[in-house]
Amino acid sequence: MIHERIHDETGAIPRALTRGDAGFPSSLAEVPDAPATLHVRGALLDADALAVAIVGSRRATPYGLEVAETLAADLAARGVTIVSGLARGIDSAAHRGALRVGGRTLAVLGSGVDVIYPPENRRLAAEIAARGALVSQFAPGTPPLPHNFPTRNQVIAALSLAVVVVEAAEKSGSLITARLAAELGREVLAVPGRITAPESRGANRLIQDGAHVAMGWDDVVGVLPERWKACVVADRALAGQVAAEGDPDASKRSSVGGTGTQVLALLGEDPIDIDHVIERSGLGAGRVSAALLELELEGRVRQIEGKRFVRIGRG
Repeated sequence: MIHERIHDETGAIPRALTRGDAGFPSSLAEVPDAPATLHVRGALLDADALAVAIVGSRRATPYGLEVAETLAADLAARGVTIVSGLARGIDSAAHRGALRVGGRTLAVLGSGVDVIYPPENRRLAAEIAARGALVSQFAPGTPPLPHNFPTRNQVIAALSLAVVVVEAAEKSGSLITARLAAELGREVLAVPGRITAPESRGANRLIQDGAHVAMGWDDVVGVLPERWKACVVADRALAGQVAAEGDPDASKRSSVGGTGTQVLALLGEDPIDIDHVIERSGLGAGRVSAALLELELEGRVRQIEGKRFVRIGRG
């Protein structure tokens, strides 16, 4: 099996977290037989507790890739951390979707955090480590052995509030993740596919067996526990509607409400790095990324090279 051991190119120094350590995910600590040690490259944040896994076929169709990337982007733009396994196909598309909108994503590896498989995902892995984290229960240097991947699927499920399956054959490893998620009390969703397509049979079967249907980001948010729904950043239409109910002109000023106003106040004519916006605002990375995206779409903020932002106008 071809794989590549890497040297850290992002400043994200690998470290080991054990149960009881600050930063060890509480959702994983609550699973009795989950790994007691988690190796990490990048940063795990408290905000990552609001997480959804998107998994699926390595041999994805263009339809599956588009759906996975769009779904991940829509969720990440609203402050949801995207969890997946860095595999070819759906996993990679999900990570790319989250990164595209400046959101957070966690990649759970079936190897050491310094061993990237597949090797063509080396650059993607570096981006994830810089804007999220690579995590693994396996010690650095561990190769991507076949039996590691079903084991790591439990970590994917444990780190997530819900698991969404996009394209999966009848014996796909994604179905293992879905089963483990159900056993842990997580919500399971599937994106429907063509009934004649082999790569959709597993996902369609999940729906037959009672999984929720995922037609868009709102279907995913709709099945989350109530206390987590409240943490999801509202979409543009809903934010504008809520603002208009209290102030008829509010939706014209900003559709992201108080968070957008707070982030906008930190920006000026001089470029500011997104990490400084996060630090100065005291808000989570997901909320800041979502607010900046909304402000950029409104034409009130412009992103320039190096993930830096400037304010347009003073209104």
